[in-house]
Amino acid sequence: MKLAKSLALAALTTALTGLATVTPSLAEWKPSKTVEFIVPAGTGGGADQMARMIQGIIQKHQLMDQSMVVINKSGGAGAEGFMDVKESAGNEHKIIITLSNLFTTPLATGVPFSWEDLTPVAMLALDNFVLWVNASSPYQTAKDYIAAVQGGADNQFKMAGTGSKQEDQIITVALDQVTGKKFTYVPFKGGGDVAKQLVGGHVDSTVNNPIEAVSFWESGNLRPLCVFAAERIQIKNAVDWGTVATCKEAGVDVEYQMLRGIFTTPGVSQEVTDFYVGLMEKVRETEEWKAFMTKGAFTQTFKTGDDFKTWVAGAAENHKDLMTKAGFLSN
Repeated sequence: MKLAKSLALAALTTALTGLATVTPSLAEWKPSKTVEFIVPAGTGGGADQMARMIQGIIQKHQLMDQSMVVINKSGGAGAEGFMDVKESAGNEHKIIITLSNLFTTPLATGVPFSWEDLTPVAMLALDNFVLWVNASSPYQTAKDYIAAVQGGADNQFKMAGTGSKQEDQIITVALDQVTGKKFTYVPFKGGGDVAKQLVGGHVDSTVNNPIEAVSFWESGNLRPLCVFAAERIQIKNAVDWGTVATCKEAGVDVEYQMLRGIFTTPGVSQEVTDFYVGLMEKVRETEEWKAFMTKGAFTQTFKTGDDFKTWVAGAAENHKDLMTKAGFLSN
């Protein structure tokens, strides 16, 4: 009888021990197949470059067991990508990188989408915007260029940008208001195409993100005139961003920064969100990411959970105000 009780107790102890070791692993969700990384913009732009950098870091450092594939869905000013994720409710193997079209696209097009249709994961950084001209142009400062615009005719100067009624055109309209003259805004699919248009001399200026045009500055093809941020970018590598004045310093009263964040599909569990938060934290710890942040002159910040949701809600209201003033709201 004592032997039977001993055996039963041993069996129960073994079962409980096994349960204790199995339960945590069951609670820690991780992908079981390839993760789709949606980019709601064209190739070569800032969002695309960041997504592919993240993908490469994850692969190089084996930060997750499954592979990740980047998919560009830029149709309808990014609506194609956002609607794809919205309509993939409960899909644990799909994430999306965002830019300001998270807010501007539904406001401008009326597409039935809101940031609240997605599950926020993390803010990775705030991206800056820079007023660029071709290095062969006579304009050495933002004051020089703005004076030329003010002295010219409406629509004389061409500004290339990504998409229509998105952040690049919002900034352009703000410059219209500051200068009292209208630019001819020329939209392209991605920031890479925009930079090439300026290098080729087909337009007079752009407001590209640093990462989209810095290589052309390094090679002597483009010249930055001012940055649309509250403070100068204190980063020095192949180029010294500290030498670039803020636009407000240059007398151009326009300020704007853009979210670079990660969201996943609606309806996923907290465990899924936590996995992607942890994944992005690991990415941020790598030397490759730190170098990318430096090269792209990003304003580095990281928000998750309620802090991130609160920030996004505020940004949504700000963009609604900006789009209203620019006359970009859909009827």
